[in-house]
This record gives sequence, structure tokens and C-alpha cells, in this order.
Amino acid sequence: MGFTLIKTSVFSAIATFIKVIAGFISTKVISVYIGPSGLALMGQMNNFISMMSNIASAGVNSGVIKYTSEFYDDSAIKQKVWSSALKISLVLILPMAILIIIIADYLSKWLLHTDEYSSIFIIFAVTVIFFVLNGLLTSILNGQKEIKKLTLLNITGSILGLVVTVCLVMQFKLFGALVAGIVSQSIVFFVTISFVAKSNWFSITMFIGKLDKEYTIRLLRFSAMALTSAFMIPISQIYIRDYIGTNIGWDQAGYWQAVWRISEAYLQVITITLGVYYLPKLASIKEKADLRNELFHGYKIIMPAVIAMALGIYLFRDLIITILFTKSFMPMRELFFFQLIGDVIKIASWLFGYIMLAKAMTRLYIVSEILFTISFVGLAVLFVNIYGLIGVTIAFMLNYTLYLIVLYFRLKGFIYDK
Repeated sequence: MGFTLIKTSVFSAIATFIKVIAGFISTKVISVYIGPSGLALMGQMNNFISMMSNIASAGVNSGVIKYTSEFYDDSAIKQKVWSSALKISLVLILPMAILIIIIADYLSKWLLHTDEYSSIFIIFAVTVIFFVLNGLLTSILNGQKEIKKLTLLNITGSILGLVVTVCLVMQFKLFGALVAGIVSQSIVFFVTISFVAKSNWFSITMFIGKLDKEYTIRLLRFSAMALTSAFMIPISQIYIRDYIGTNIGWDQAGYWQAVWRISEAYLQVITITLGVYYLPKLASIKEKADLRNELFHGYKIIMPAVIAMALGIYLFRDLIITILFTKSFMPMRELFFFQLIGDVIKIASWLFGYIMLAKAMTRLYIVSEILFTISFVGLAVLFVNIYGLIGVTIAFMLNYTLYLIVLYFRLKGFIYDK
């Protein structure tokens, strides 16, 4: 068990290291060419892309990972799962794409405060099918436990994303930055196809068949959970970023986006490991004792790593700002303390949270996700009004502290014998 987690972590670390380096290089280019306010608007666009692509996939990818892993040796069931997942997504893509095209001007004004970039939303609407299909195929790779192939795919995607972003930003400034994520993810889909086609389990017939009622219902249970996160998390970030930009300034919103981006980057080695290793592993565990041992093992390995990374970032925050951004971003240094504490608590809570996802605890997951997203927004607005920009990081830390406490008391009966 330990070796598997460590081995998965090593593969994840390799891919994540390259992804982080690529992300930091692109962030540096973005910072130089479009500044803090441009970085904030790019954050708005990225949240929208994430939200819409997840909704278009119906949020079934976590379910695909679970059932592909659980029925690893049963091709008949996997065909039902994969073909049902594909059909669910295809039903949603067309109406969503049409709607986005129709309201492109409104979306541009709402997210970016100008209708100048409505064409970007039209580009996304046309290419959203590539996002959805790529997510399905990578989820299957995950469930099939092809970790090496998944790692290589992630590395390839990171490098392609970097090249596309740098070229577009240098050529088209903010417009290039906003469209880069769309173009790069569309290209990655074709790379994914080439990887998957070489797998011995791959066959077009695995995606063809009538919609299976049983596994459609099972997938939609995960869909409800995934769609809750896919909608609540990005929309909360969009709202908070907009609130900061409107009430304090868009440069300040850019400072928060910058520190948030650093958090996302260094925590990826952990979150990718949780997705690649923990979800399939927890899904396959039947006994409370085994579940408890796996959870404790995760805390023993993962939490010291998170704490060490957070401490290192805090101690070298000035150097990190200088290297990754520009001197105009230096005011963000005051945001690191509470943000990094919040990051540590966030991962501690996520180790519990994956139990809900793996065991399809739909109601608890949805209720907790909605409540704590709303509380984050409320706390952020409250503390920003009291403390200024640093208040949003205080809200982040406090919200995850409350989330961890609630999850512990709610789930302890699920992992401990009464």
C-alpha cells in the first residue's frame, strides 16, 4: 500500500513539477505583458472554462474513474459505463454551446467588464466538445491505472500549453492570454487520442451501445456531486475576484489571483495524487479498518510534505514574487501567511472529503459543498470590508478550518467502529 502511494506520488510529482514550471513561466510572461489586472481577468476566464467544461461533461468523470477501477477486469460493465458516460455528455454539449454563442456578449460584459472579448466565448463554445472528450479519456486512463501513460500525457499537455500561451500572449497580449487555455486544451485532446489508441484495452466498440439505465443512474449520482463542485467553486471565485476588483481595485484582485495561483501550483502534486491514487483506492476498500488505515497512512505521508512546502514558500515569498511575477506584484506578500495555513488545512480536509466522493455519499457531499462555498463568499466579503485584501485569505483559512471540523465529526462514524 505504502509503496503504491509513494510510487504514484513520484509519477505525479514528475508531471506536476513540469506542469508547475510551465505554469510559472507562462505566469511570468503574462505578468510582464498584461500586469496584475490582466491576470485577474484571466482568472475569471479560466474559472468560466472550468465550470462550463465540467457541466458539459455532466460531471461524470469521477464516476468513470470509480467504476473503471472497480470493474477493471469486466469489459462488459466497462462498456456500459463508458458508452453511457459519452452519451450523457453528448446530450449536454450542443445546447450548452448554442446558449454560450447566443449570450456571448453578456458573458464578456459580466466576466470581463467589456463586450470586446465576446469572440472568445464563441471559440470556447465551438471547442467545448474537445474538453469533454479529453476529460472522459483521461478518466478512463486513470481508472485503468495507466499511471505512466497518464503522467506522460500530463507532461505533454503542460509543454503544449506553455508554448501556446507564450506565443499568444506575446502576440496578442490580453486577448491571447484569455484564448490560450481554450486553444491549448483543444490541441491536447488529439494528443490524448493518440495515447489512448495505443492501449490494448481501447476499442471504439467500448463506447458504442445503448444507454444503460443502471450505470447511467450510478454515474449521475457522481454527476450531482461533481457538478456541485464544478459550479460552486468557480462561481465563488468569480464573485470574490469581481468583488475585490470592483470595491478595492483590479490590481488587488490580481494580487489575490497570483497568490491563489501559487497555491494551486504547489498543491497540484498532492491533489493529483489524491485523484490518481486515493479515489480508486478508497472506492475499492470495503472494511472500516482498511479505510481507516489508508486514511492515516495518507495523513502520515501527505501532511508533512504539505507543511514543508508551505513553510518553504512563506520563507522565500519575496524571492518567489520576484522570479514568478514582477515588482508590481510585491504587495501580494502580505497574503501568504493566512493563505498557506489555509492550504495545509484544505488538504487535511480533502483527505476526509475523498471518502464522500469514493463512497458516493451524494447528499452529504452536495450539502457541505454548497454550505461551505457560500460561507467562504460571505466570510470573504465580511473580512475584506474589515481588513482589506488580506481579509480574503483569512476567510479562506477559517472556512477550511470549519470544513475540516464538520467533516471529522460527520465521517468519524464511517471509519471507526462504534
